[in-house]
Amino acid sequence: MIPAQQDDDATDDDLTVLEARIEATGRRLDRALAEAFPDLSRARLQALLALGAVTVDGEPVTTASAKARAGLYAVTVPALISATPLPQAIPLTVLYEDEDLIVIDKAAGMAAHPAPGTPDGTLVNALLAHCGDSLSGIGGVARPGIVHRLDKDTSGVMVAAKSDRAHAGLSALFATHDIERTYIALTRGAPNPAKGRIESRLGRSNTDRKKMAVLRTGGREAITDYVVQAVYGTPAKPGASPMAARIACTLHTGRTHQIRVHMASKGAPILGDATYGSGSPAVPVRAAIAEAGLTRQALHAAVLGFVHPITRAAMRFETPLPQDMTALEALLADL
Repeated sequence: MIPAQQDDDATDDDLTVLEARIEATGRRLDRALAEAFPDLSRARLQALLALGAVTVDGEPVTTASAKARAGLYAVTVPALISATPLPQAIPLTVLYEDEDLIVIDKAAGMAAHPAPGTPDGTLVNALLAHCGDSLSGIGGVARPGIVHRLDKDTSGVMVAAKSDRAHAGLSALFATHDIERTYIALTRGAPNPAKGRIESRLGRSNTDRKKMAVLRTGGREAITDYVVQAVYGTPAKPGASPMAARIACTLHTGRTHQIRVHMASKGAPILGDATYGSGSPAVPVRAAIAEAGLTRQALHAAVLGFVHPITRAAMRFETPLPQDMTALEALLADL
């Protein structure tokens, strides 16, 4: 069995949402959906149901054998990736490497693996060139060696498996959350209180299936500890939030876009986040973003710690902020 991929701060691009209304009830749900969506096979629909990619009137449905009820059904279909990735000689910042695994400092703008809209130029392409045939194949044709993911525009520390035994061991560590993961985020405003834990359910938004959201029911448990390390910009009123802040976020789960959604839910979205950064930063902050040349969310996976799955040695890697976030933080400090 292939170990489950860990979500971390992954993104899912080029999703297609199909909609159809089902009036008749009483039939098995998968059969009714197959008639309503003739371009999707019944087996494909069963798989999408199991993934929570089907809703009726905005409510997720997951049981293929359940009776269909009348309503508007939406099916979120990720595009299929059929091409086998090819090795590409892309420079990598390697922090550690042995015969079983490799740790790299991923640059912003590099996707973890091929996906719709990003067929190459990914970490997988680079690893195939760097590691050759030693890269673990457990992750499948499109994702060899990948045991967790960072969003394309999130920089920072990632580990990949070079051997199947390391892949299985690392996947187990991520599945049980026996991994130290700390991210640094630059945010609009600051969360209140300045230190705390966010516990919620995260899942696909009922209003925009390409986004994640905090849900009252359904979804998956998501836990983030955060601490405000610095604030920038004098608040306009006493007790008001500062213009920006530097936040350290420690993950206890690894859900899609977890930190980005959690910070937004605390009223402190990550600067530069076009998906979850509702509202506009103060004018001086916008000017600082432009001057720093930040064109992505200001989020960096700074720390990754784990027990080596083969040698059992304690491993811990920490990397500084990349140039765009360093420049932005320096400019924010002068506000």
